[in-house]
Amino acid sequence: MHTFQPFPIDLLEINPFLKIGKEWALVTAGDKKGANTMTVSWGGVGVLWGKNVAYIFIRDSRYTKEFIDKGDFFSVSFLNEQYRPALSYCGAHSGREENKFEKAGLTPAFAHGIPYVDEANLVLLCQKMAAVPIQEDTFISPEIKEKWYADGDLHTMYVGEIIQVLSR
Repeated sequence: MHTFQPFPIDLLEINPFLKIGKEWALVTAGDKKGANTMTVSWGGVGVLWGKNVAYIFIRDSRYTKEFIDKGDFFSVSFLNEQYRPALSYCGAHSGREENKFEKAGLTPAFAHGIPYVDEANLVLLCQKMAAVPIQEDTFISPEIKEKWYADGDLHTMYVGEIIQVLSR
């Protein structure tokens, strides 16, 4: 397998609707003493506050949220279709009671101390800029609460400056 190489962000051509919404990604946070990963299908990339950013949404109940809240960095890893079972596993199981990387057949790796998934083909290394709790009183459309938050388990939106892109 080829090793990761830094990739110039201005040459990055991805369709976020496909990459995030349909193919999904793994968000990983923590350090060498402990890290966790989880599947995300909500988020995007763009420019905010004069920086190239990635933004992701994590429910309050998720174990990975504890790692993102504690640290300053997170990664967004994109994997080939052959890893769909691993993505499904990471979306349906918590790392709170098990080694989720191992159970999903994935390998944690680190760049600049930031954990990511070694099986990925594209990784966004991000420095956390903002954590914005989603609040019910901001919903304009009532179906948002009914469809997505009937159980009250809201999301926090994390915005991270993309400090490096790694590609194979």
